Amino acid sequence: MTDHPSGDADRSREGADRGWGRGDETPEERADRRWGDLLQELRVAQTGVQILFGFLLTVVFQQRFTGLSAADRHLYTVTVVLGAATTGALIGPVSMHRLLTGRRLKPETVLLASRLTVLGLVLLLCTMASTLLLVLRVAIHDSWAAWLVGAMVVWFALCWFALPLWARHRSNPEDA
Repeated sequence: MTDHPSGDADRSREGADRGWGRGDETPEERADRRWGDLLQELRVAQTGVQILFGFLLTVVFQQRFTGLSAADRHLYTVTVVLGAATTGALIGPVSMHRLLTGRRLKPETVLLASRLTVLGLVLLLCTMASTLLLVLRVAIHDSWAAWLVGAMVVWFALCWFALPLWARHRSNPEDA
C-alpha cells in the first residue's frame, strides 16, 4: 500500500491499482473527490454543448433557412429546444454547487449534480440526433438520413451508456 500524496492513510489496494477512491475516506472526502471528478467531466461536456447550441442559434439567420420545408423548420425548433434543455442540465450542477456551498450538503449536492449530468447526457444524445437529422435531411435529401442518424444514436448510446454500465456491472461496488 502506498501513501496518498496528501499524507493521509494508505489507499485500498484495488482503489490504488485503478487510481480511484480510497478505502478509508470519509463521506466528506469521498464527496470532494467525486465533485472534482464531476467538474472535470462537466468541463468537457459543457464546452461541446455550448459550441453546438451557439451553432444552432445562428442557423435561423442563414439565407438558406427560409428555403427549409415546414417539417425541417419544426425539426429545427425541436433541436434548439433540446439544445437549450441540454445546456441547462449540464450547467445546472455549477449553479447547484454555488448556491449550496457552505451548507454542509456536499454528498447530497454531488448526488443531485451527478443525476443532473446524466440527464444532460441523455438530452445531449437527443440534441445530437436531432441536429444530425436536420443537417443530413438538408444535405442528402433522402431516407438515408434517418438510417444514418439511427446508427449514430446506437453508437453514442454504446459509448456513453452501455460500455460504462457494463464496466460498472463488472466492477466491485466498493470501488465507487
